[in-house]
Amino acid sequence: MDQPKATIRKVFEFKSRQFITPHYLRITLSGDVSDFQHSTIGDNNKIFIPPKGVDQVQFPVMDPSSKKWVYPHLEKVPSVRTYTHKGVNLAKNELYIDFVFHGENGPASSWAKNAKLGDKLGVAMRTAPKQLYPSDANWFLLVGDATAIPVLGAILEDLPPSAQGICVIQVASKEDIQELSTKAAMEFHWIVGDAMEDESRLVQRVKDITIASKSKFGYVACEFSAVKEIRRYLRKELKWSSNELYAYSYWKFGVAEDQSARDRQAEKKTIA
Repeated sequence: MDQPKATIRKVFEFKSRQFITPHYLRITLSGDVSDFQHSTIGDNNKIFIPPKGVDQVQFPVMDPSSKKWVYPHLEKVPSVRTYTHKGVNLAKNELYIDFVFHGENGPASSWAKNAKLGDKLGVAMRTAPKQLYPSDANWFLLVGDATAIPVLGAILEDLPPSAQGICVIQVASKEDIQELSTKAAMEFHWIVGDAMEDESRLVQRVKDITIASKSKFGYVACEFSAVKEIRRYLRKELKWSSNELYAYSYWKFGVAEDQSARDRQAEKKTIA
């Protein structure tokens, strides 16, 4: 949909956290956000989490002579994860990122839960707008688990009043159901059940929907196997075109993000 955009890396400091629901929290970061004033809310960014005991973010740097990335010593290499920024406040120099809290085993979830005032977090983000959906669509199918709420919420907030559609989201508990703002005439289907254990209900709910035949667009973001099945259903059985669907897995069951990146990138190529 878009040409490649410039990406800037910066270090921010932890300012505050807010649990929106029991398994969903918003982190406020402070720092110079001026480079991100035109970034699209809902676009993905990379966060760089320092290892425990390391108080600075050490990004890899490009060696100008060899044209190769040079990484810091192993004990200082940050963990890299993909997240969606929720907003930028230029007046307050604040950046907001939403996290799904699934315990403290993962580096990102643990950092979000335990970070103290002033703790450092690296962020890499595009500096130019990105189109999340085609402007000529007027019926939308938005599908995801809790990890997709930031981007689905951004799309919902941006849709015009003339838009219609269905939004299907799976969350861990009833307490994790959120009120998502939109001017569009959207029908919401919340599925309660841990996506880490079973996303088959999310897939089945999509198959049970009566889908509009014209001017439609689908945005699907959830677990690897669920994305594959939903894409197969929409593209192969319902004959959606590649321009009518964006479907990409945010995570793969039982595998850390950095370890599943190759599989998920290969899967992304099948979108075309």
